[in-house]
Amino acid sequence: MSFNSLKHYSQRVEDLVRFRYREEKLEISTFMFKSCLICTDFSDGLHRLVNFVPDLAAAGLNTITFFNSVPLWEEGEVPRINEEKIQESKQRLKQALTYIPPGIEVNIEVASGKPLDTIPKIIQSKSIDVVLTGSSIQNSLQERFFGNTSIGLAKLTNKPLTVIRPQLITTYTHEELSLRCRHLWQYLLVPYTDSKSGRYLIEQIKERIASCPESSLKKCMLITVVDDSGRQAIFKEVRITEAAEKLEIVKKDLEALGIEVNTEVRIGNPLHETMDAALEFDISAIAIATDYRNTLLQWTAPSFANDLIRSSWFPILFFSPKK
Repeated sequence: MSFNSLKHYSQRVEDLVRFRYREEKLEISTFMFKSCLICTDFSDGLHRLVNFVPDLAAAGLNTITFFNSVPLWEEGEVPRINEEKIQESKQRLKQALTYIPPGIEVNIEVASGKPLDTIPKIIQSKSIDVVLTGSSIQNSLQERFFGNTSIGLAKLTNKPLTVIRPQLITTYTHEELSLRCRHLWQYLLVPYTDSKSGRYLIEQIKERIASCPESSLKKCMLITVVDDSGRQAIFKEVRITEAAEKLEIVKKDLEALGIEVNTEVRIGNPLHETMDAALEFDISAIAIATDYRNTLLQWTAPSFANDLIRSSWFPILFFSPKK
């Protein structure tokens, strides 16, 4: 392809992007999140999002920051900043600046150090509503020794996290990823229990919807799973009735904010039934939360949130507890 042909092709692509944005911008609405921090280590697939800024804007985001943390150079006696790697990272992320829709702000940030040290600093220095990050498939023993940035980050910030499985996002075609970016939080599956953390989750969703009346969140699926193991099976029918009644109360609260809400009570293992429900309904993400910062994601006790983050192929919208 000649230089002139290549230039014409590039211009044509840009014109198509601009046309698509102009045609669809009237449908753009705000969600509970207006600004996001996208953290990538270039192995999680999230760096692909630099090509989908207009689509992220269509999801309601007006400020998008791409971030990479470069390890310190440790070959010498004293660790030092690896300027070469920093420039390489900036070069890989600068595609995000190719076309920025009107009214949208895009930033590229690269810092030197460990992600769990650098990411909280970026969050503090900018007005961030949600953090997008990846999560690998590891068991709890592997995470204990090798770490998991997403789970570690949940301990350090009260900002909501959207955890996206790298093995999933890397397999999307360009068209599929475009749609995914537009519908990141359109239909939420909400595993609900009438507990402190369950009420905290609903509180967080309601608070953000109320602050953005023209929300792009269209639907919620509320699900309560009645565990039928052990002695709990004796009062199964009573617990099913109680769960349905409590879901109806939450449903009315959310519907008052203009959201379509479906409810379902299931019987069985909470993790398994939640994952099955995610497969059956056309959801965008699973929303979970905990309000117990001091016991968040401990290794010594089972955690529904912990297990869901590890095992779910669906994006997880995790509301971190208040400090």
